[in-house]
Amino acid sequence: MSETPEDIFTEQDNIDVNTLANLGPLTALAGVWEGTKGLDVNPDAGAPRRQVFVEHIDLQPIDPQSNGPQLLYGLRYHTRSTKPGETETYHDQVGYWLWEPATGQIIHTLTMPRGQTVLATGQATADARRFEVSAVRGSTMNGISSAPFLEDAFRTDALTMAVTLHDDDSWSYFEDTVLQVRGRPEPFHHTDRNTLVRIAAPTPNPLARASGDVG
Repeated sequence: MSETPEDIFTEQDNIDVNTLANLGPLTALAGVWEGTKGLDVNPDAGAPRRQVFVEHIDLQPIDPQSNGPQLLYGLRYHTRSTKPGETETYHDQVGYWLWEPATGQIIHTLTMPRGQTVLATGQATADARRFEVSAVRGSTMNGISSAPFLEDAFRTDALTMAVTLHDDDSWSYFEDTVLQVRGRPEPFHHTDRNTLVRIAAPTPNPLARASGDVG
């Protein structure tokens, strides 16, 4: 990542408002997706529990975001998972995938209604077919924050997520969350994986639609 410029206030001129044309490696993620063969390996009172899940992910482009001279393009997402044949939510998550063209930085934010937020970062080229983001407990730039119960009972020390883009209009991920479970001496690797297939195209971001720049 490049150093912070001396002028931290002046925004860029002539910003392309078409987010879908400027997402770099995140371009292939835009849209609505479903995965029916997810696998979650999580800690239990006895042996690790292996749970198959069905996942629905909606990733929609947002308007370009400026922090002074920094310019980010991104996708707002909502993930909802259920157990096969059930309607009760097994996992719910919201956040953003962000791409900074000038530096090649990817930012992944996630918030879960169990009382946890994560900001994970990584680097990639604009045409990358695989990329990875990570976060560690205690960092102020790619960190993890948990509510009291999770911090005490299932402390999250690190998170890594690898995304692979496939040629058949699908993508897959592998997520490894390192937990320190209270009363156990060794860290536990809580893993999730799935392959997502597109079920709907993305909707262009509001500013691009308003300007007619959605070609």
